[in-house]
Amino acid sequence: MTPWTTSIICYIGLALVSFVPVVIAMLKKVKLHPGGETFSESPYFSDSNKKLLQQHFTRLHGTLVFWKNKAEWHKRFHYYTLIWTIPVSILIPIITQTVDTTFEPKLFLTIISTHTALLIAFHRALKIENNFKAFRHGESEFYDLYRRLLDRPVSFGSTEEKQIETYFIEVENIRRAVRIAETDNLPMIDDNKKRN
Repeated sequence: MTPWTTSIICYIGLALVSFVPVVIAMLKKVKLHPGGETFSESPYFSDSNKKLLQQHFTRLHGTLVFWKNKAEWHKRFHYYTLIWTIPVSILIPIITQTVDTTFEPKLFLTIISTHTALLIAFHRALKIENNFKAFRHGESEFYDLYRRLLDRPVSFGSTEEKQIETYFIEVENIRRAVRIAETDNLPMIDDNKKRN
């Protein structure tokens, strides 16, 4: 076995093995971490309002799991792309100087160039970085808001009703912002043509 054949096998093997975490993030559902005390233990709200807030959080649970899963998948694909494209883009000009006219060196160069090109293309077309930021920021902003209502409800208003209403409105604004970011970042092929 020549050094070029070994390099091809090692490169393909490493590329596939390092892609496993991306596949796992796509298939596995991330669970939400318990965040300490919830509204049911809050000293600031009446029993009926505690129930209202708990029901609201229960309805949001699916959205939060979706955001967390999407953020995790986009993060892993983003880092996978960076880990492979940066070193390979530096190595390609160096390897090009050592390639002779035989088949194996040219095949190795073709494989690493194609892998890099595919990663960059998918990263851009799927808008990986923008989607990661949108889902991660939405999740983070919601939990900041959630903790603020638990810790400092008076920052939302002077009465329980005002605090809860303001909280619900702000949660809706976060959901709308993430939805807009998600739809703005839908995968598409660039089209510069004017549409009727």
